[in-house]
Amino acid sequence: MAEVKLVIFDWDGTVMDSIGRIVSSMQAAAGLTGLVVPTSHAVKQIIGLSLDPAFAVLFPETNPEQRSQLFEHYRDHYTIYDTTPTPLFTGAEQVLKTLAEQNILLAVATGKARKGLDRMFAETGLGHYFVTSRCADEAQSKPHPDMLLQISQQLGVTPANAIMVGDTSHDMKMAQAIAMPRVGVTHGVHDAEVLRQFQPKAIIDDLPALLPHI
Repeated sequence: MAEVKLVIFDWDGTVMDSIGRIVSSMQAAAGLTGLVVPTSHAVKQIIGLSLDPAFAVLFPETNPEQRSQLFEHYRDHYTIYDTTPTPLFTGAEQVLKTLAEQNILLAVATGKARKGLDRMFAETGLGHYFVTSRCADEAQSKPHPDMLLQISQQLGVTPANAIMVGDTSHDMKMAQAIAMPRVGVTHGVHDAEVLRQFQPKAIIDDLPALLPHI
């Protein structure tokens, strides 16, 4: 098995339990834009995607003006009005600390925009653990592997020497596309049955369980 030099984490649903706020903010944005409010299940399926493809899935009949309104309402609701807690998952910081102490490079590949991820780095104090990150406004949306390719090339690490850790099929698909080993986490959006379809190296129920697989 190739030596692990780099671990790339998804953010929402993997490091941070922000699923509830994403769902409620998207539902609120739909209502404020005058659209049919999607179910919680439907919103969960687009978590991890960039907003444009997410809107295309949830609201395929919308025009550019409506999508612009959706974006503004979603952003404002998520960052200002919605008070749904977004705690880190249990053990997240300790796992990052342990890996960093082993001189393993850490990165983030997320459907968040750069502004949103930087805000989360500041609020959680975790930003210093990550040597680089790629966001929705810097690369093609998951499940395209562009984020992973950019990170790998920047750090000079081959996909075979990296691991993608994520909670959705989008994370697993993008890693599988470039033969990057992957670990699925079940405490987010998709369960083990869904994640197993993409031949992950392991499926874990919490982040501390990642360490034996590195």
